[in-house]
Amino acid sequence: MSTYTSVTPTDRAEMLEVIGVDSVEALFADIPAPLRLERRLDLPAGLAEQEVFRELSRLASANVSAEDEITFLGAGMYDHYVPALVDAIISRSEFLTPYTPYQPEISQGGLQAMFEYQTAISELVGLPVSNASVYEGPSAVAAAGYVAKHHNGRRRFVVSAGVHPHAIETLATYAHGYGMTVEVVELTDGVTVLGALGDDVSAVIVAQPNFLGAVEDIAACAEAAHAAGALLVCAADPIPLGIIQAPGAVGADIVVGEGQSLGNRLDYGGPSFGFFAVTEALLRRLPGRLAGETRDLDGRRGFVLTLQTREQHIRRDKATSNICTAQALNALAGVIYLSWLGRRGIVELAELLLARTDYARRRLAAIPGVRLSHTQPVIREFPITVDGDLDAVIAHCRRAQINPGYRLSEHELLIAITEQRTRAHIDLLATTIEEAL
Repeated sequence: MSTYTSVTPTDRAEMLEVIGVDSVEALFADIPAPLRLERRLDLPAGLAEQEVFRELSRLASANVSAEDEITFLGAGMYDHYVPALVDAIISRSEFLTPYTPYQPEISQGGLQAMFEYQTAISELVGLPVSNASVYEGPSAVAAAGYVAKHHNGRRRFVVSAGVHPHAIETLATYAHGYGMTVEVVELTDGVTVLGALGDDVSAVIVAQPNFLGAVEDIAACAEAAHAAGALLVCAADPIPLGIIQAPGAVGADIVVGEGQSLGNRLDYGGPSFGFFAVTEALLRRLPGRLAGETRDLDGRRGFVLTLQTREQHIRRDKATSNICTAQALNALAGVIYLSWLGRRGIVELAELLLARTDYARRRLAAIPGVRLSHTQPVIREFPITVDGDLDAVIAHCRRAQINPGYRLSEHELLIAITEQRTRAHIDLLATTIEEAL
């Protein structure tokens, strides 16, 4: 816990005198009046420590714990089991900083963790180069667009509607800043079908699996993008990559994604980390930190930040990225989790998700008034269409302490399965939906 030392009125007066002003308000005189917050914050009077503790305990008791609710909520964040060894390692003091390890002689542990993380991500996504993480999945998609724009100088992105909505919004925000346009291609029976692409397309961006859970044909998307001279960016969910082809192995030039499902808890929506991998041709445009392996003067193995001429402390406004921190601690949790699973474990986990999702899909589709929104192959997530009152269905599920999933539209619900959801949980969801209908 951080220490806190209050500033007395006498301390404040002395500091103001030293800098030559007579009030705190005078410090803000240069801020135009229309931009100032003139009202006082309506805060209650202070409380004693034990009273604060009781109030916080009362507020915390209103939370619904994971033990109290069965959740089928997904849509980009997933309730996976996180083994105890993840917390045991990332809690070590030497890892508790997000800042760049510019001095390799005192940062070997952190640099090696970054290097091992990069290696794991490269193997998982099928591309030769990974950075040491970015903030999260949506900003990774936006940064991939920036890489493509600098690579070929074109002015348009073609984005599948199957990419996460937050990622599309983030890309559009970034793209506006550097004069790019974003065209969203709607899905056909749950998957991306690309038509002819113009010679102004910088990158085609798809997700694997997509936001509706469907497995995309990445090879076909890559072929269409490359025929038009564009790059293919794939926003991948890492766990399903245990059993489907790595996007980089079938033509993706850039693979990015949200890493929360790799050893990171939900924690009220964050923090998490984004992963980012590229072909060797795009290495110099890769944003973020890049740890490399080397040998010292005595021939001993060591680690350094490499190719730093890409970065803001050297290239300034010409840098590929001006972000000085990274989600290194969360990325460390990711590589610990992948190491815990191992090469066979991630396959077994993905196969388990596949089997349970198939069971859930068949079980729910058998309910009168419920049908599948698409029939494409899925691994961990799928949408259903409810003919009845979806509000009533959701409310009935919540009363039974079940979160039935993410609402897509008036009649559609996106349901996610993890290894935390058993066959009994799936049967309970189905029975509860049947009762509501």
